[in-house]
Amino acid sequence: MRSEPTDAERALWQLLRAKRFVGYKFKRQVPIDRYIVDFVCFADRLIIEADGSQHAESDYDAERDAYLARQGFRVLRFWNNDILTNTEGVGEAIWAALQDETSTPSPQPLSRKGRGAFEGAHNG
Repeated sequence: MRSEPTDAERALWQLLRAKRFVGYKFKRQVPIDRYIVDFVCFADRLIIEADGSQHAESDYDAERDAYLARQGFRVLRFWNNDILTNTEGVGEAIWAALQDETSTPSPQPLSRKGRGAFEGAHNG
């Protein structure tokens, strides 16, 4: 998967890589037990997933997210289209999640409403 990422995964990696979130280090395509997650920040136990239409109302994803939550991870899911067309909003939602360690995992990709501040988080 790492050698052939989708356009959305590539765009999301550009947003997350090289500690652009002021000291938060993300890794991509990481195995966690029997699952491979798109992106993870181990220090904050935050997983970020880029989802295409095949993930809409997926029982598998719900089971996977519940398992990962029991392991102490929070999971944020974003639709590929949002990543490609609303990168700033996606970045703001990630930044808000990194700042709020008490937030509940999101079982479905976030809507455009309710995203947090991204100010100062992106270095380039």
